[in-house]
Amino acid sequence: MDGHVYTAHQSAFVDAGAQIGKGTKIWHFCHIMSQAVIGENCSLGQNVFVANHVRIGNNVKIQNNVSIYEGVILEDDVFCGPSMVFTNVRNPRSAFPRNTADDYLPTLVKRGASIGANATIVCGCTIGEWAFIAAGAVVTKDVPAYAKMAGVPARRIGWMCECGESLRFSGPRTACAACKREYEENDAGLLRRVP
Repeated sequence: MDGHVYTAHQSAFVDAGAQIGKGTKIWHFCHIMSQAVIGENCSLGQNVFVANHVRIGNNVKIQNNVSIYEGVILEDDVFCGPSMVFTNVRNPRSAFPRNTADDYLPTLVKRGASIGANATIVCGCTIGEWAFIAAGAVVTKDVPAYAKMAGVPARRIGWMCECGESLRFSGPRTACAACKREYEENDAGLLRRVP
C-alpha cells in the first residue's frame, strides 16, 4: 500500500488505526482490526485474523489460517504454525455471550517460542521463552521456558535449544549438539548457561 512501511496484499483488510511495523508482510485474505499492534519484520500468511488489542512483537511468523483473538500477546521471534488455534474464553456459551475485555483470559507467548501446526492453546496460559509445542498438541496450563511439549493434553517430553534442536542430557548440564549453547537443568526448569 502506498505510504505504508509494511506490505499487504490487495485482498487483505487492514482497518484504519492498526499499528503495523516496518517490513511486515500481510498476505492474501488477512484481516487486521483497528486496535491491533504488530511489530517489524513480521509475516502473516494467508487468511490470518488479528483482533483488537492483540500485541505482536518483531520478527513473528504466523502461518496460514491462524486467528489471534483479543487477549493474546506474542513476543518477539514467535512462530505460529499453520491452522494452530488460540482461544480467549474458557467457558463459551452461544446463549450467554462473553464479549467484553473482562471475559477474555490473557494468553502470553514469550520470546522465541514455536507452536506447531494444528496445536491448540487454551486461554489463560503462558508459554515460556523458546518453548516448542508439537503439532496437534493441546496446551491447557503454563509451559516452562525451553520445554518440548506434545500430546493431548500437552506434557513435557524433553527440552529444546534456542536453535530448535532437541537437547540430550547425561547429567544436569548439556550443550546443544548443533549450536553448542550450554544449558543446566534444575528444580526450577532449564536455564541457559552464558559463558
